[in-house]
Amino acid sequence: MSIKPLADRVLIEPIEAETKTTGGIFIPDNAKEKPMQGKVAAVGAGRKSDKGEVIALELKVGDKVLYGKYSGTEVTVEGKNYLIVKESDVLAVL
Repeated sequence: MSIKPLADRVLIEPIEAETKTTGGIFIPDNAKEKPMQGKVAAVGAGRKSDKGEVIALELKVGDKVLYGKYSGTEVTVEGKNYLIVKESDVLAVL
C-alpha cells in the first residue's frame, strides 16, 4: 500500500451497507446511509506524550471497527475508497 497514516491516524476501508433488508426489500442508492463500519487497513506510529515518548495505538491492521458517521477524511488510493480518522474518532472494535 502506498499510503501510511501519521501519528495517531488510522486508515479504514469502509464496509458497504447491505443493499437488501432482512425482509427482502432492496434499498435504492439514494436512500442508503453512509457506512459506519470498516476494516483497519493501516495505522500510524502513535501519538507523542508531553515528554516526547510515542504512545502506541490500541488498534491494529485487520480490526473491524465502528466509527462516527461524519468523522474523518475520504481518500481514494489505487482505485479504492478509504477513510482517514484519528484513533479517538473510532467508537468501538467489533
